[in-house]
Amino acid sequence: MIFRTTTNYSAQTVKKQMEQKAKEVGFGVLGSYEFKKILKDKGFPITRDVTLFELCNPQAAQEALNAVPEISVYLPCRVSVYEEDGVTILSTIGVESIMENIENIDDEFKKHMQEIFDKIRALMNAW
Repeated sequence: MIFRTTTNYSAQTVKKQMEQKAKEVGFGVLGSYEFKKILKDKGFPITRDVTLFELCNPQAAQEALNAVPEISVYLPCRVSVYEEDGVTILSTIGVESIMENIENIDDEFKKHMQEIFDKIRALMNAW
């Protein structure tokens, strides 16, 4: 499941403010990918400007990786930003999807992951 939210702020505004807003909820931006530019440079242009941000909360990552190393395939956390029909969309993979795909996790770990994703969702709703 993909968690998706919208804002009337432009994608450019969201992208410019991402680092500061992420910091406010305990995350840092490790990097970003501007897919339109990347794919155009490789000879595969796309029409939509999609930017993906990789986010990390080091303490949360440490706790998650110590508990369930398989979680590494979902790290760092990612948020994509793009415009559709004049509205800016922010999306990320839902924590529910992650939890469904990892075996042998306890309720405490699920609660921990929900707290992390609540912060990501707060970030996504900051605009």
